[in-house]
Amino acid sequence: MKRRSMLSCLMLSAVTTFLLAPSAHAAALDDILKKKVLRVAVPQDFPPFGSVGTDMKPAGYDIDVAMLLAKELGVAVELVPVTSANRIPYLNTKKVDLVVSSLGRNPEREKVIDFSVAYAPFFSGVFGSAQVAIGKAEELAGKTVGVTRGAVEDLELSKLAPASATIKRFEDNNATIAAFLSGQVPLIATGNVVAGAVSEKQPVHKLDFKFIIKNSPCHIGLNKGEPQLLERVNQIVEKAKQDGSLNAIAEKWLKLKRPVASFL
Repeated sequence: MKRRSMLSCLMLSAVTTFLLAPSAHAAALDDILKKKVLRVAVPQDFPPFGSVGTDMKPAGYDIDVAMLLAKELGVAVELVPVTSANRIPYLNTKKVDLVVSSLGRNPEREKVIDFSVAYAPFFSGVFGSAQVAIGKAEELAGKTVGVTRGAVEDLELSKLAPASATIKRFEDNNATIAAFLSGQVPLIATGNVVAGAVSEKQPVHKLDFKFIIKNSPCHIGLNKGEPQLLERVNQIVEKAKQDGSLNAIAEKWLKLKRPVASFL
């Protein structure tokens, strides 16, 4: 009886300890603050979000956001270069605490990780000359817009453009951009990253943003079951939207002049 009673007590103690112990996921934020290091997966081959600079150090939109997060948390940042294929596995195996790597949100990914609020604009839109004053698809009536044949912009634009709009299709992105630069078309449908790169290289032919045709903003990825970390990351991102920190990063890397919040 004594032995059985002792075993019962040990079992009860073990169950109590298990129930009262904080989960590993729930303690993620505490672990980061205790270690004073935030490990962040960042892209290394996707400019302007992340690439290796001439000094062989990571540079880009996502790198600046990772540094911003660490600064707000009061810890050092450890940048971990990743690819599109291994960024989520790195998170799930706890090689990193967060993924800041131009990560889009979709139902499949939501099954395995959680997402912060959007922190970076990533979209397809219509861009063009400042002299063309339009702000929505209906205003393409009677106008000509260039697009790369078969691209997502072609598919989306075909759904939105009025019947009287002329869609000129080109065989690749370079041809579409060249058509705008040469004056063949006053407008093109392309990605915001492409438009920003063109505007930087060809400031005389700057591509002004007109409207979004398909939006897929970037989110920060983190493991499921980490509500404290998720809440803190969201707080930092929202603060950065309000105080202009994200606007400065977007203007630096994406050449966006409008507030980031208007795209998210």
